[in-house]
Amino acid sequence: MPISSHSHSGQFCLHAQGTLEQVILEAIQQGFHTFSFTEHCPRKYAEDLYPEESHLTSDDLFHTFDEYIQTAKQLREKYADKIQILIGSETEYIRPDSIDLLRELVAKYDLDYLVGSVHHVNAIPIDFSVELWHKALEHVGGCYEKLFLDYFDHQYTLLTSLQPLVVAHFDLICLYANEEAMKVFTNSSEVWKLIERNIEYVNSYGGVFEINTSAFRKGWSVAYPKPQLIKLMQKHNSRFTLSDDSHGPHQVGLNYHRGKEYLEKEGIHALAVLSRNSKESPTTYQMVSVSQIWSNFVGKNGLSP
Repeated sequence: MPISSHSHSGQFCLHAQGTLEQVILEAIQQGFHTFSFTEHCPRKYAEDLYPEESHLTSDDLFHTFDEYIQTAKQLREKYADKIQILIGSETEYIRPDSIDLLRELVAKYDLDYLVGSVHHVNAIPIDFSVELWHKALEHVGGCYEKLFLDYFDHQYTLLTSLQPLVVAHFDLICLYANEEAMKVFTNSSEVWKLIERNIEYVNSYGGVFEINTSAFRKGWSVAYPKPQLIKLMQKHNSRFTLSDDSHGPHQVGLNYHRGKEYLEKEGIHALAVLSRNSKESPTTYQMVSVSQIWSNFVGKNGLSP
């Protein structure tokens, strides 16, 4: 009963591929039990548009999000007998008023849940390109520690304001970090105080951390989050779920065989499977053994993982 708690499609995300229906058909073909649509929330300021969106306006993003929700609901009904589909959104925390927008979206669209992500530090993207990551570094005077501290402070603001059920790629700030930066990340007691604070807060409200296999396709030898973070999360009895963070049908279930190996190596034996309840009840989850998660899973091109 494979699962993914975080995904995208080219229909509603310009750096992805394929339609939302193609994504869910691929998930069905691979034997997924639960699959979540979690397209990015819209951004309301023109300066927050990515280079790929230069031909768009912020209003276009809101229209696209509305179309996404309508399409997702149609697909959930169409394939209800084949797969459990949840409809959520991945957050964008860019500045403090991002929180107000996210609250409005949750209320307007009755989203099943939020995927809590931070893609910006001091309003500068940190995972879009290595050039922008370095721009964010320059903004804090070239101080690696300050960049990490600001990232985890932004994350804490997001967590305490919205309590997202799923916390995505917890250490995304490390994506483009070089060896020198990672030494600072590993050895800074101040950074790790914030990390531990954030982990404890997520646990306090019952959130789960995703094991995100997209890190493999981005050149990492491990998934998000890195082993040293997982060890701290385990120390605090954190719970985990699984995501492919796919950006199109070609990435559904991608590297799940490596994800399974990673879980086994890190001693994670159970994962949270999200469950959509009645309209009056919030989305919940049950813990399921890793071996059960991988049962009935058919990998890419019909090959077993």
